[in-house]
Amino acid sequence: MKIITNKTKNLFSLFFGIVILGCSNNNEVPIGSEEYISEINEWHANRIESLKKETGWLNLVGLFWLDEGENSFGSANTNKIIFPENAPKKIGTIIKTDSILKFICEPEIIVKSDGVQVKDLELNIDLSGNPTILENGSFRWFIIKRGDKYGIRLRDLDAPLLSEFKSIERFVVNENWKINAKFVPYEKPKEIEVPTILGTVEKELSPGKIEFNFENKNYSLEPVAAGKNLFVIFADLTSGEETYGAGRFLYVTAPDSNNNLILDFNKAYNPPCAFTKYATCPLPPEGNKLRIKITAGEKNYGEGH
Repeated sequence: MKIITNKTKNLFSLFFGIVILGCSNNNEVPIGSEEYISEINEWHANRIESLKKETGWLNLVGLFWLDEGENSFGSANTNKIIFPENAPKKIGTIIKTDSILKFICEPEIIVKSDGVQVKDLELNIDLSGNPTILENGSFRWFIIKRGDKYGIRLRDLDAPLLSEFKSIERFVVNENWKINAKFVPYEKPKEIEVPTILGTVEKELSPGKIEFNFENKNYSLEPVAAGKNLFVIFADLTSGEETYGAGRFLYVTAPDSNNNLILDFNKAYNPPCAFTKYATCPLPPEGNKLRIKITAGEKNYGEGH
């Protein structure tokens, strides 16, 4: 009778991880327990599905900044804002008066909001937490505010990228990149500058530093608050090479009562701008540009943007 040793079981677990990983182009073996490898693969599968949802980033087909006054829009080139050619010739007009935005629909066009046909409507913006979403056919649009600018963010539920998109290549899962770290709170939240891909700079509050050690070298990151948790925008020595040049994102669970937390770089992921030129991504603050190769998490998608 053949005896199955613990070593054999562990090897089987590792090779099982490779099969379900399905994202690496090499023959590297995942490092970690079967449970951890499965956890990361499940996280990645959910991430892929979220990108494909109506509220995901793959269906963006336009970002149009509004001028003061009347902004007509539709597919005809006589409009101030030109939608894709499969949209109606003229859908309507958005009138901007300072921070007040009103939509007026063309008489023969059907536009809905929350399933109800609308002819004119004052619009809530994205920063309100409850933006007004307008619909016509496969198109969905709403108003975003970035700095002092207001714009139409346009989605097409039949966008070509939705059918073209398969997955995102990742580094092989390595539990060594799940790092015990320390949160060092500031006496009061510190204002940090977060540049954006639009060329603007946003002021954000960082509640403290995350300090960690990897291979006997110390590093730190400045997160911003994300509800009860923390959000990190970082770059490293893979940025612009294996990973997206403008950095990656990472959510971190809030520290415990002793200010201990875990940085799991296997969950580092691309910002929306890696998939579409119609996103308005924040970039890594100066203090979050690490002099280390973080060979974990998502790699670049396509050629990036």
